[in-house]
Amino acid sequence: MALKLRLSRGGSKKRPFYRVVVADVRSPRDGRFIERVGTYNPLLPKDSEERVNLNVERVQHWLNEGAQPTDRVLRFLAEAGLATRAARSNPNKAKPGAKATERLEEKKMKEEEAAAAAAEASAPAEESAE
Repeated sequence: MALKLRLSRGGSKKRPFYRVVVADVRSPRDGRFIERVGTYNPLLPKDSEERVNLNVERVQHWLNEGAQPTDRVLRFLAEAGLATRAARSNPNKAKPGAKATERLEEKKMKEEEAAAAAAEASAPAEESAE
């Protein structure tokens, strides 16, 4: 049975509250779980100690049993010193899309044409002045 350490949502509308649970990967997000091992309250300030509560012994037990944490839970575990999180890098994310690239190329072409036209306009004026 494949296990996950993941968040299960609770709380009312626009007031989220999450439980960190160990669940079978096939069960729904807020559905059946095996054990509750912590809580997460995103409404509290980031420096608050009550924002994330974990039962360290049980989390370590389930990690040893082979449970895989989700990305968000892995962040919590890394802050608690229970797991290491690999740094992610997506250099393509900052690049502009196809349409934006086309617009930039068109803008450059117009600027080059305007510069060439300005150079041509100033060149004959200089010759007539001599």
